Amino acid sequence: MKNSTLTALVAFVFAIFRPLLPAADQLPNIVILYADDMGVADVSYGDPEAKIQTPHLDRLASGGMRFTDGHSSSGICTPSRFALLTGQHHWRRFHGIVGAFGETVFKPNDFTIAKMLQKQGYKTGCFGKWHLGWDFSAIRKPGVKAKDLTKAESYDWSKRFPDGPLDQGFDAYFGDGTINFPPYCWIEDDRFLTIPTKPVIKSEPLAGGGTFRPGPMAEGWNPYDILPTITDKTVEWIEKQEKDEPFFAYLAFNSPHYPIVPNEEFHGKSKAGYYGDFVIETDAQVGKVLAALEKGGHAENTLVIFTADNGAETHAFQRLEEFDQWSSGSFRGVKRDIYEGGHRVPFIVRWPGEIEAGAVSDEVVSQVDLAATFAGIVGYSFEKEEAIDSYNLLPVLRGEDYEKPLRTATVQNTFEGQYALRQGDWVLIDAPSGSAKKESKSYLDHFGLEGYTKGNPGLLFNLKEDPRQSKNLYADYPGRVESMRRLLRRYVEGERCAPVRR
Repeated sequence: MKNSTLTALVAFVFAIFRPLLPAADQLPNIVILYADDMGVADVSYGDPEAKIQTPHLDRLASGGMRFTDGHSSSGICTPSRFALLTGQHHWRRFHGIVGAFGETVFKPNDFTIAKMLQKQGYKTGCFGKWHLGWDFSAIRKPGVKAKDLTKAESYDWSKRFPDGPLDQGFDAYFGDGTINFPPYCWIEDDRFLTIPTKPVIKSEPLAGGGTFRPGPMAEGWNPYDILPTITDKTVEWIEKQEKDEPFFAYLAFNSPHYPIVPNEEFHGKSKAGYYGDFVIETDAQVGKVLAALEKGGHAENTLVIFTADNGAETHAFQRLEEFDQWSSGSFRGVKRDIYEGGHRVPFIVRWPGEIEAGAVSDEVVSQVDLAATFAGIVGYSFEKEEAIDSYNLLPVLRGEDYEKPLRTATVQNTFEGQYALRQGDWVLIDAPSGSAKKESKSYLDHFGLEGYTKGNPGLLFNLKEDPRQSKNLYADYPGRVESMRRLLRRYVEGERCAPVRR
């Protein structure tokens, strides 16, 4: 075929299919604001009686859609972050968190939403808590013994260290890694901005509870600086973005995770102690990002998501007694649990012109669904093994007709060998208990709950009738238990959760 004929054919095909391709100037910016250890009921949503008032999150929700049944993949942080970024559940590869100086959880060719958006022409920035590992062996000095892995003198801090955000599709990174794990310092891109040369402070923070793992700390490092600093760096990055080039910002807050360190100006702002104050400070940081989007003229073309990696820490039991504030709201459980409170989290999506303002959805959705949703927006076609657990939420967000429920089922897991399967109104917990730790008698009595022992064969609840998971129906519905368990085993043994895309 002659070159002129080939050129004409290409032009003809492009003219036909061009309307189906998303134009760069029509692609929305995407911002994910990711809280750390925050309960589903810690957002006030305009309730004047709420003990924690979150006006900026309330405004975000009133301008978009609030999901009442939104979930993280796990009841702990590293797995949920991996699932959000990859569109596949963590339990296909691992269950636990990355420890101090831990290696990356990613494989070299893993799909991530940042890599996808980068390929589609997005500028990509990551800020705050990473907690997905780096290759610290690249800066470790030769001959370092295992007992010395957390010592400052064991590393050459001037070197680049790979396998962090820049290797997973982000153009830029600024953060502290993980607030309560060493090294305690600022990291920019793939290098250390401040050098950790001192032993970490051992005293508890001046405000709320929490401690720090042993390890090296940079001179002047202050946990109170982290939340406002990572937000300010995000705002600075957004301010540099051009209106005609789409961008993706992933801001992973260190709050309200332990150590609970609200800055002094927020002390006493809530009626739920320092934890509530920390949530209010987090809300204020959300307000800074929203203001930056508005100031830069980006707000009308930006999809903003606020959610959290798991439910509130076990300190929630103390707040219940002291302040009568329960972070899990109508639900049972806290962080680490496969009861609802462990993984049912705030889930807000705003996208002007695409999502009806003030919408509320009771559709069961998971953070793994963000991958397919973003792919649908930017016109990306998945390879066969990419984002295998991710459902496209666009029909829900846009109020379009779709076959309900959207998800066939949803798997929840925190620790190896303990899974829950959600299907419609029903949830099967294929373990003796949904709690990771023994539930206190005062907590059980407060809500009229029964604790379950190791010999219990399993749990079955109807969440529509019993959101608190107080009445175990396992023995009453043996057929349902068996059918749900069969489906759960298929998933755990390798079957994809999302339908095959054609």
